[in-house]
Amino acid sequence: MKVLFVIDRIELKYFEFNDLVTNFWIIKSLLERGCKVCITTIDMLKLKSSIAYADCYDTFLKDNNIFYEKASLHEDKIESFKLVLFRPDPPVDLDYINATYVFDFVDRAKTFILNDTKSIRNFNEKLHALYFNEFMPDNIVTSSKNDILEFLDKNEEIILKPLNQCFGGGVMYLKKGDKNTAVIINSMTEDGKKLIMVQKYISKAVYGDKRVLILGDKVLDYCVQKVSSNNDFKFCEHADKNIKKAVLTDSELGNYSIVAEILASNGLYMAGLDVIDGQIIEINVTSPCYFIREINSHFGCHFEDIIADYILNKTVEYFENLDSKILSV
Repeated sequence: MKVLFVIDRIELKYFEFNDLVTNFWIIKSLLERGCKVCITTIDMLKLKSSIAYADCYDTFLKDNNIFYEKASLHEDKIESFKLVLFRPDPPVDLDYINATYVFDFVDRAKTFILNDTKSIRNFNEKLHALYFNEFMPDNIVTSSKNDILEFLDKNEEIILKPLNQCFGGGVMYLKKGDKNTAVIINSMTEDGKKLIMVQKYISKAVYGDKRVLILGDKVLDYCVQKVSSNNDFKFCEHADKNIKKAVLTDSELGNYSIVAEILASNGLYMAGLDVIDGQIIEINVTSPCYFIREINSHFGCHFEDIIADYILNKTVEYFENLDSKILSV
């Protein structure tokens, strides 16, 4: 099978030996199965006479690691790939949105795109988590200073988040009575011009947040706890010491299975929920980290092969369903 990964620019720069990255492990597993895997970034996507192309590199295995040859750069029609994994990191800015538009010109009868680029474009990781508001802490989405002050007065400790960042970028903690309250709110909202997510602070955040992994319509048994680092209140350093083994409660499994089924029905097959004390704080669908190296270590498994099996089987199922629809017509 011919597969294209759309990865992040920084990931391309540090592509080799980068076993902290989910894509490293999935690409490795696919190459071991004989797939032809190419990599590209959003700035190397293009349209020519309404046909979608990508400048991309061939990847290969050597000494149990993955590499790409810079001399292998070539232009390829995206429809020549049976499968595309669209996994660049946020910020979800205009360049990111424009990249998803390129895939509107890809014939879905020829190419399966995972996660679906239209669905990614239509699902904000912070804001659309509110589809599952019953599983979330108290929250508002607003640009109003007065709204935020009222929310702060009610909850006493709050978290303020930009809507388009990742890995804790731009996230602020604010406590009632803080002398920097006005400055923080004005900065976050750009003086009332920018919508942000504001959530009630969950006291158990001091123990970190749990990454719940979704694959298709299932919640996986594998789970890790991400603990804060560098005297921060949030996880912001991907290091072994900050990632612990975790388990899901029966209640969490039941609640998040509902989330998984709805996401999958909308073409969002790979997702990661960030959870504190059983409450979802956001839903990662752009390039969710599956913490494969850490899960392999904690659980004694080959998690990358489980993911690769799912991806390949889902691709086969996708085209079989297309064929059956054509025959029924």
